[in-house]
Amino acid sequence: MFSRNKNKAQTRIDTLISTDTRLEGNISFSGGLRVDGKIRGDVSEAAAPAMLVLSEHGRIEGAVTVARIILNGEVQGPVRSSEFLELLAKSRVQGDVYYKSLEIHTGAIIDGKLVYMGENASAAIAEGE
Repeated sequence: MFSRNKNKAQTRIDTLISTDTRLEGNISFSGGLRVDGKIRGDVSEAAAPAMLVLSEHGRIEGAVTVARIILNGEVQGPVRSSEFLELLAKSRVQGDVYYKSLEIHTGAIIDGKLVYMGENASAAIAEGE
């Protein structure tokens, strides 16, 4: 009755990439990741659904494939979210956006297509759409 739900959405930040940090290469993570710095490479979750927060100072040059995403920085590449995607006012995406649930704040910019993934979002993202 009081057991923890292992499928509960991740809301805790486990890893921080700070403002003065630059990473080159692909990143696969679990839990929560906050990016204030710059990443050149693909960012994806490991086996379990994870959460990515990209601050207004953060930048990712590569594909982003994560279940829950909150963007306020810049992404140059496709963004794929199998659960929830929130684009805050200072977010900039240069690439196609694949989503199941989407929230866009005034000021967010998308230079690409918006593609609704529907109920089979996880399967479609795993197949590469």
